[in-house]
Amino acid sequence: MAATTENLPQLKSATDGLTEMSENEKSGFISLVSRYLSGEAQHIEWSKIQTPTDEIVVPYDKMVAVSEDVSETKNLLDKLVVLKLNGGLGTTMGCTGPKSVIEVRDGLTFLDLIVIQIENLNNKYGCKVPLVLMNSFNTHDDTQKIVEKYTNSNVDIHTFNQSKYPRIVADEFVPWPSKGKTDKEGWYPPGHGDVFPALMNSGKLDAFLSQGKEYVFVANSDNLGAIVDLKILKHLILNKNEYCMEVTPKTLADVKGGTLISYEGKVQLLEIAQVPDEHVNEFKSIEKFKIFNTNNLWVNLKAIKKLVEADALKMEIIPNPKEVDGVKVLQLETAAGAAIRFFDNAIGVNVPRSRFLPVKASSDLLLVQSDLYTLVDGFVTRNKARSNPSNPSIELGPEFKKVANFLSRFKSIPSIVELDSLKVSGDVWFGSSVVLKGKVTVTAKSGVKLEIPDGAVVENKNINGPEEL
Repeated sequence: MAATTENLPQLKSATDGLTEMSENEKSGFISLVSRYLSGEAQHIEWSKIQTPTDEIVVPYDKMVAVSEDVSETKNLLDKLVVLKLNGGLGTTMGCTGPKSVIEVRDGLTFLDLIVIQIENLNNKYGCKVPLVLMNSFNTHDDTQKIVEKYTNSNVDIHTFNQSKYPRIVADEFVPWPSKGKTDKEGWYPPGHGDVFPALMNSGKLDAFLSQGKEYVFVANSDNLGAIVDLKILKHLILNKNEYCMEVTPKTLADVKGGTLISYEGKVQLLEIAQVPDEHVNEFKSIEKFKIFNTNNLWVNLKAIKKLVEADALKMEIIPNPKEVDGVKVLQLETAAGAAIRFFDNAIGVNVPRSRFLPVKASSDLLLVQSDLYTLVDGFVTRNKARSNPSNPSIELGPEFKKVANFLSRFKSIPSIVELDSLKVSGDVWFGSSVVLKGKVTVTAKSGVKLEIPDGAVVENKNINGPEEL
């Protein structure tokens, strides 16, 4: 049976009895569920969608550069807070604990690199840019232990937890914890759209406003390209933009990413879930919708406060049905990018692809650990020796999925500066100092261990057995 608003009183009274939730969390949860049940989803009329102009999605190279004057840069940075979304676990990559502690390069984790980057800014310009980590109940305890190692760094590190909402038992429409599921599996973090109310509820927002901070730069902790950009910050302050989403040109690998559109005179995010079935192919084409959301967001702190206090951030709800321990549950989530339409003078900025370098799988790890990139002052920079502007496409089989297995199968990461594509399947092992060029496919037959020897140079080859090396 489909739930209706008649289910709400029962859900509300069961939620009132959950002592693990704060009053703010309870009201946020009930508000989300009642919006979901009332079916208030915004209906997009396809014919009204317009491509945004350069005023709405500003080309990055049209933005005014920041002068060499150190005092101008310090003034800009004194207005900034950096917030990393740190609620995700590294489970898809076979790790326990926060994803941000996976070692990315030279023995340094995502979090190490972020701290080094901000410390370098603070040292160079004599400013105090704070780093804020939004954790979930899944990552909070581990993160608290991990940040202790940065006690002596020149960065003030703050943490707060995003909301903790109960999973809903689908067929009875009651919170799962009220039925006795009180361990972590009974709860969920409601997506990164929760960043705005959670920042406010934590007291951090008011604290930063009292220190004269004006903007927060929000990004996923696993996006190595999401570094502080002074040009964007200067543009927002000069033009009084309350919200800015970084978008970047779409490639065929990004066809499912949300895109910015002009709709009834406002800029907004269009996600694949909102697209009518008959237009999905059009949405995925890179002709009509040329850009996608990197989830690097710049938002005015006063505007966040005003909108959260007015309960005005009613982002599209993403229903996420799951089956956990044999029970069908529902979790309702929101995304931070969808908030763009509630802010005044909101814009997108079309940034270079280098600002989007997420590590979602071991194939991404191969890219950032290879000679395609170098590490300077905590920044991952692309090797100029590569002439092709796009990265090689890499597909690694399930044997490489977990980070530990991935690392054990490479004696050293191969050179891939001249690689176009790599596809590996089966029980394959790489020796040290291997060079891969052009299009390479390596397939180990079932039950066969295939080793690429030390120092091998493999160019435009399909390898199906040791005899082909």
